[in-house]
Amino acid sequence: MSIRPTVEARRAVPTMEGAGVKLHRAFGFHDPSELDPFLLFDDFRGDHPNDYSRGFPWHPHRGIETITYVLNGTVDHGDSLGNEGTLGAGDVQWMTAGSGILHQEMPKGNIAGQMHGFQLWANLPSSLKMTAPRYQDVKSNDIPVIIDDDGTKVKVIVGEFWGKKGPVDGIAADPQYLDISIPAGVKKRFKIDTYRRAFAYVFAGSGAFVDASAPEGVLLEKEVMGEEVNIRDMSGNRTLVRFGTGDEIVVQAGEEGVRFLLISGAPIEEPVAWHGPIVMNTQDEIRNAIKELRNGTFIRPAH
Repeated sequence: MSIRPTVEARRAVPTMEGAGVKLHRAFGFHDPSELDPFLLFDDFRGDHPNDYSRGFPWHPHRGIETITYVLNGTVDHGDSLGNEGTLGAGDVQWMTAGSGILHQEMPKGNIAGQMHGFQLWANLPSSLKMTAPRYQDVKSNDIPVIIDDDGTKVKVIVGEFWGKKGPVDGIAADPQYLDISIPAGVKKRFKIDTYRRAFAYVFAGSGAFVDASAPEGVLLEKEVMGEEVNIRDMSGNRTLVRFGTGDEIVVQAGEEGVRFLLISGAPIEEPVAWHGPIVMNTQDEIRNAIKELRNGTFIRPAH
């Protein structure tokens, strides 16, 4: 066994998307070879509706797949093909944009006003850029959960792990997408295919990944004993950990335990031309997509 070294551990960056949704971006619109086949990862969460309620109104996608995973609240979605629905807590939607789709996503908070979810963009190879769009909506109850003897809990969203197979299939990047919780003080090893690019995203508690320093948490202003103070919030540290090559990672959970997403996929290794939510292989293809958006031919008729 060879342990994957930590290439980098960095904090997600606050940004704003859609019609004014406050979120944190772990990576995106950067060097696409860094985490190929993955292009972007956003953590959108808020305790107040004004952080997220304006949502992500109608916008196009082409040449990629988007993966939305909701933890708290709901996300209403609709598209130009007439599909619509609602993602609840624990639900997942894997959308293959393919040749092109217009859609919108409108988050709503839970009874306490809290909203939390993630969105990951995965690239499509040139041979599938113009494939027909499709959805895979998966309810929380359909996602297998494994609990190990030491209390480690793994939700298998995509791929195979510990003898269980996630419900999402037929994805070009052949990814593995796991939601992992490790109890306080437990040290755990997880196997990853040597030929996959891999990253972890810590979003609750704290932990150390072999040679990585433990995530510090987010510096937040909170009221303590009637006074506003800056503290490190270990309940939402928003830390991206990027791994080198090897066939396993080792995680040491901190005193509060740790919860993170572990995501890996087979690199596509093709040129990337990027224009926001449209990702193709050449600038000519991008220009053609923009022209089609303008003249109303972006959406292809169903066959």
